[in-house]
Amino acid sequence: MKRWLLAALLPLLALALAGAKVSPQGIVINPEPGDLKVRVWVDKDPGKTGKARYRIGERIYIFVSVTRDAYVYLFDVKPNGEINLFLPNPYDRDNHLRAGETRRFPPPGARYAFTVDGPPGEELVLAIATRRPLTSREIGNLERGEVRVRGLKTLARALSIAVDPLPNRDWASDWARFTVVGRTTAPAPPPAPSQQVATLEVRSNPSNASVYLDGDYLGHTPLVATVEAGRHHLTVKKAGYQPYEVNVRLNPGERVQVYARLVPAVQRGRLSVRSEPAGAQVYLNGSYRGKTPLVLDLEPGVYDLRLTLPGYAEYRERVRVNAGETTYVYARLASEKARLEVRTNVRARVFLDGYELGWTKNGRFVTTVQGGRRWLVVLAPGYAPYVNQITLRPGATAVVEVYLRRIH
Repeated sequence: MKRWLLAALLPLLALALAGAKVSPQGIVINPEPGDLKVRVWVDKDPGKTGKARYRIGERIYIFVSVTRDAYVYLFDVKPNGEINLFLPNPYDRDNHLRAGETRRFPPPGARYAFTVDGPPGEELVLAIATRRPLTSREIGNLERGEVRVRGLKTLARALSIAVDPLPNRDWASDWARFTVVGRTTAPAPPPAPSQQVATLEVRSNPSNASVYLDGDYLGHTPLVATVEAGRHHLTVKKAGYQPYEVNVRLNPGERVQVYARLVPAVQRGRLSVRSEPAGAQVYLNGSYRGKTPLVLDLEPGVYDLRLTLPGYAEYRERVRVNAGETTYVYARLASEKARLEVRTNVRARVFLDGYELGWTKNGRFVTTVQGGRRWLVVLAPGYAPYVNQITLRPGATAVVEVYLRRIH
């Protein structure tokens, strides 16, 4: 399967490929069963019979469901023992699923695809669901989709350390298996004079990248293969890097060397927006994206953020999103309402823009009104009227002292 840095456990692999009926989570620390359960399957085998077959170069989809809110990590082990991480990956780090949710990877409309790339044999996908994110340094940076360990025994120990601190009912696991069919090396050329074939040597930085010649899988770098002479299209791929593609011409009997310096793929960043109060509409570069609280996966760059909520002043901020990082924004929205307090020396009636608001009590009247420039009038029988234009600022309190003079 195309690498997104996936992984698995040695004991699990041996038992799964042997068809043993055993819970993968029991192989790690044998926790007590809880209400959190996870289920994983491939598109050709929704019934999890383990009999699905995929040819090299064929696309594959993985489905996951959980019974409780959980963070899901998908690990994969290839027939040759390679360990890679499927979820999270450089293009999709949203591995939090809601209770009862079933999600497909890649999701509809995704900018990436998963393609089976061999070698042939039994392949296993392991799903680990936890109530809180795993942060084990022994495995790697799982938030960024990075695994540092190699070898099934090493990963088994690292994964055991990662889940051991969790309560037994706070994690669960499941696995799915399928068979990869196809050849992993170029077919041997038919008997022919040596001048009809050539030698192709492919190296890459970093190494252990998949090599394809005219779409056929040859193996991993560093690689030396005997191929037919002529013009060919060479592709070198590795998870987390942009594909390297070049057209090569191989003359009969010659040895051609290709060195592929792989360029890291552009990672997306994450923007987390919260507000007080919640429920504010979020606009990014003028486009509506949802309501707070909101988390968005974005291309790295600078964005104009705007929050609106009826009854509150608009919030604006320019934010920068960096690749592989999360930018947090917490907006405390200011109310558009203003607080007005009128103090008088006698009991009086209070008017605002011609509308009566009420009577002062014990020489004091308090209300909340819309902000702006307003006309205040205070009247009391036998006293001269008070008339004045005042400015009420949203979210602020305006105190007006009114001394009414008796009419002689």
